[in-house]
Amino acid sequence: MTVLIVGTIGLDTLETPFGKKKDVLGGSGIHAAISSSFFAKTAIVGVAGTDFPKEHFDFLASRGIDTGGIQILPGETFRWSGYYEYDMNQAHTRDTRLNVYALFDPKVPDNLKKAEYVFLANLDPELQLKVVNQLEKPKLLVMDTMNYWIKNKREALHEIVKKVDFVLLNDGEARQFMETPNIPIAAARLLKLGTKAVIIKKGEHGALLFTDGVHFSAPSYPQDILRDPTGAGDSFAGGFIGYLAKTGDLSEANIRRAVIIGSVMASYNVEDFSADRLRRLKHKEIIDRFNEFRRFSEFEAISAAMLS
Repeated sequence: MTVLIVGTIGLDTLETPFGKKKDVLGGSGIHAAISSSFFAKTAIVGVAGTDFPKEHFDFLASRGIDTGGIQILPGETFRWSGYYEYDMNQAHTRDTRLNVYALFDPKVPDNLKKAEYVFLANLDPELQLKVVNQLEKPKLLVMDTMNYWIKNKREALHEIVKKVDFVLLNDGEARQFMETPNIPIAAARLLKLGTKAVIIKKGEHGALLFTDGVHFSAPSYPQDILRDPTGAGDSFAGGFIGYLAKTGDLSEANIRRAVIIGSVMASYNVEDFSADRLRRLKHKEIIDRFNEFRRFSEFEAISAAMLS
């Protein structure tokens, strides 16, 4: 089953307390596609400039990722430059250059219009709507967004939320979009807009899943290696949808497992810069860490007699 990822393709310049990197592989679509490729055939739609290094295309091909939907336009690839201090939950932007992304008009190749599992990574919601209008009948449609679109494209964002099955946001974005400091209330308002489920990403504090009448709290991983959190949320999303595509099971129990899989992939992503840790990642490591999540979040019931 093919997963279609639509998102940005970029070159990032990063600085954290643990080092600096210039023009490394980045972008919401890239991180999500790499993560998804561990579980399912994955294709990516996006735009890059003529300066996008061939070595990155070679790496994506080595992961079996279909790059036929990447448009190459004259000019420079989208670039983001930023830094993190010891609070690695907060990225500080130094510079954003849209470059060819400013000209991006997403075209879904004919062979991908029937994709059943689709992730709309962080993009202008008007572009996300364009993509949805090209799809035939996806089985699962998941989207992400960011504070810039919440502030500047609120109306289009409302429209795309109505059309998707899952909305992924971090806790700050959920509060901003739904205009409340209360996360459960924010999730309830998003569900009322028309989406079927909401996942609130809380970085080092785990993730929350809300559906109508159901709440699941996924634990965080006790991270002892943390070098670069860029792309962690996209790696979460890629692992989440990739696992669901591989299993073909959209039951509540399996969706909970998929949230943990997403958390596993994010926890590996942050252990090195760019996609370097995922380049070295083995399937056995994914299984081992999933089992760690199970062990440290499992507990036994107590009897009523103990409280009387």
